Amino acid sequence: MHKLKKYIINNFSILFLSIFLPLFAIASVIFMIKLATYTAIIQLTFFEMIKLYLFVLPEILFYTLPVTFFISATLALFRLSNDNEMIVIFALGIHPNFIVKTLLKPAILLTILLSFDFFVLFPHATVLSSNFVSYKKSEAKFNIKASEFGNNFGNWLLYVGHNNPDGTFGDVFLFNKEKNNEILLGAQKAQVINQNGILKLKLTTGEGYSYTNDTLSQINYQTIVINDMLKTDLSTYRKPLDYWLSSERANSKRHMFITDVLLSLFPILSLFFVAALGIVHARHQKSYVYAALFIAIVLYYGATIGLIDVIGFYTIPFVFFTWILTTYTIYKRKIIERF
Repeated sequence: MHKLKKYIINNFSILFLSIFLPLFAIASVIFMIKLATYTAIIQLTFFEMIKLYLFVLPEILFYTLPVTFFISATLALFRLSNDNEMIVIFALGIHPNFIVKTLLKPAILLTILLSFDFFVLFPHATVLSSNFVSYKKSEAKFNIKASEFGNNFGNWLLYVGHNNPDGTFGDVFLFNKEKNNEILLGAQKAQVINQNGILKLKLTTGEGYSYTNDTLSQINYQTIVINDMLKTDLSTYRKPLDYWLSSERANSKRHMFITDVLLSLFPILSLFFVAALGIVHARHQKSYVYAALFIAIVLYYGATIGLIDVIGFYTIPFVFFTWILTTYTIYKRKIIERF
């Protein structure tokens, strides 16, 4: 029995890798194209693109692994049936439930992995990705060009004489005009600091002038920091439960939670259907396994997504029990009664 289990798992593993890698590559290309649209708004280096890709990696894995398991498990049994090995297994008195139990262990492991992915990794990666994009957008708002007029830092007009090799600026002048007051600042050196999503302009060694219709004031300073001008909206994150229970984007997260729970359970819930589709008598049965795989995936995903707005969280138990009862009935009539 142990050798038979190992043989079935080996056949399943080979097909799993051969199907997962192309699906993963296609999904990665799609997400990379999506990430490339950010370059129209912000400047990204190659390594920053890789960083953003790593943030969406949990999402890519989540949407490819359940489908890969369902297809590879079904085709593994279908291949054994076409090679008449499945008939030999049943001729030895082995019950079809043995096949289901053999695939149950990898299905449970995959469900645990998917649950950890969507409940823990996905919130963390989503917050990091959102904050990173917001950070880059805040930097894009502050694009200084030396020796050119028209630079801005919030409400300040800014002129930079030259760029220093260390990334700072030299011969800097700032001008701010309010209703009854005008301020002019000059500095020998200026440095941009991005601290927790807040851009600050640190001025070193300069003079400042403030004048109204009646008065003119002058100060000499060593350091002035102008901050709170361009603020990045960063999301706070402590633990996964905080993310899922927060009121921010509550409706979207409700949809996501229901969908992800059912997709995480898909490997376990699909086992009876896997056996019903994959186990055939090669000589006496016509198999429409590929069409059936497509229809099954569409039905499961369609029911999961389509019922959320109708019955809300009741979608989880409804799809769970309906799918289990339906697939077990098909499995019982098509496999148990025949083999």
